[in-house]
Amino acid sequence: MPSEAREARREAARSWALGLTWAARAEALSVLVAAEATSDLHHEVEMVVALAAGGIDLSPEPATALIWGYGVGLDLTRRDLQAQAKAKGNPWDTGKAFDDSAPVSALRAAADVRLAAGTVLQLQVNGDERQRTTLDQMVHTVPEIIAALSGLFELKAGDLIFTGTPAGVAALQRGDVSHAELEGVAALRGRIV
Repeated sequence: MPSEAREARREAARSWALGLTWAARAEALSVLVAAEATSDLHHEVEMVVALAAGGIDLSPEPATALIWGYGVGLDLTRRDLQAQAKAKGNPWDTGKAFDDSAPVSALRAAADVRLAAGTVLQLQVNGDERQRTTLDQMVHTVPEIIAALSGLFELKAGDLIFTGTPAGVAALQRGDVSHAELEGVAALRGRIV
């Protein structure tokens, strides 16, 4: 690929809002998340894509072949620590990357899953719906997300990609019980302790 095309793709990828979470860990069906060092913990439900293979500087078309499977995850943020870091112009690591900041459901192989435009991604907290969307409402397709990330990082087998959250991001409190679901694919139950 000519270097001009590679640089143009990197420039386009730079304009995306990317959040990195290093603490992702696949969990069975139930997790406990400690609301430590924060008084303002927020949730974001997201579809999670697991990669079977990696690559760099990919276009969207071949990116689909990299997908191993799917799950659902919660991207948790300590908003108070994030805001403090932002105010000082510092990195947000303490607000975004902490123990259990990204619980993930059990993953299902793509070959065993039928995702459709109307597949529902949702989060309930204490039985009340907080976030709900369908996959056709995603701003970028999964192949576009994989391609954009591959212009910024070398992707590898085993990488987990959180694909973005719908409206409804809100605070969680100690004792809250959450139920995240990617309809027909995966579910994740958790409690804030």
